[in-house]
Formats: sequence, C-alpha cells, structure tokens
Amino acid sequence: MGEEDAHRSPGCPSGEVRVEAAAHPGSIGGMTASNDSAAQGTSTTLATTGSTGSRRPVTQVSVLLYSDDITTRDAVRAAVGRRPARDVEVVRWHECATADAVISSVESDRFDILILDGEAAKVGGLGLARQLKNEIFECPSIIVLTGRPQDSWLAAWSQADLAVPHPLDPIALTSAVATLARPGVATA
Repeated sequence: MGEEDAHRSPGCPSGEVRVEAAAHPGSIGGMTASNDSAAQGTSTTLATTGSTGSRRPVTQVSVLLYSDDITTRDAVRAAVGRRPARDVEVVRWHECATADAVISSVESDRFDILILDGEAAKVGGLGLARQLKNEIFECPSIIVLTGRPQDSWLAAWSQADLAVPHPLDPIALTSAVATLARPGVATA
C-alpha cells in the first residue's frame, strides 16, 4: 500500500474516505470493557433514514490503526468497514506500523479512536496505550487488540477503553468502535 490512498464515499460530506498507511507492516487483538471515558469531540451530521425521511445524528470519526502486520490492519479495516453502526461513520483511517509513527501522529493530528495491536512486535499496543494515556493531554479513546480473552487484565492495566481478543470477531470490533464513537457514552 502506498503512503496514502483515497477512496470516494458518497456518504461523506466531502465525498472522501482517506486511508493513510505507513511504509512498514504490523499485528492485532480484543473486546473487554476497561476504564477511561468515551470519544471526545467527534463530528456529527444528520442523515435521512427510512421512507419517512426522519433525521438522526451520524457521528463521524477518524481512526488511527497500529499494527506491524499489514494483514491484521487489513482485517481490522475490513471488519469495521465504513459504517460500523447506523449512527457511526468512519471518515478517515490512518495506519501506522511503528510505535514512533503512532506517537508522532497522535501528537500532530486529531483522532477520535485509536486501535492498537497488543501483539505488535518490538512495541506492543498495550504498553503503547498506557504511555499515550499518561503522556497525551485529552488522549483519544483506545481499543486494544489482545492475544487472547484472558488478557483482559492487561487491557485494564494499559488504561485502554475497550479490548477485543484474537481471533478478531467483526461484531465485537464494530461494537467497540461504535460504542466509543457515540458522544456521552462512558465505558466501564
């Protein structure tokens, strides 16, 4: 994948969903409630639904995805998709394959949700999540991907908002993203 690929999306106000990828590969993990608060400052637009034409808010989010395994990154993006829920739309994906790229990206850009692979080589997503929560003012909500369901205690230690275990369950992953994207929804 190149440095940046853009895909047209009719549901976005700008008509574009951006997928940004670093030049290095990564890996992934899980779904268990943890601590901290829900996503802050997400965008909201109104979408017309059904034949009645009723309007409901659609929360638009940008997601940073960290894994050193490109296969895992592809699996996460495919599982979450553009619309993880009727009221949640992913308008931008930013992929990172190294911890340094994640830190640099979070310091210089705004993301609503971070998905970090706890099984990434060299620097795992669990330690990275704890570092970001302790060092970044108003750190975005974090979902960590754990190696197995029994690692939920590590996800709690990492201060991640939610955890999803391997093998990745698309329903659990989309539910986690939708939960953290909705304004005013606190996590356990």
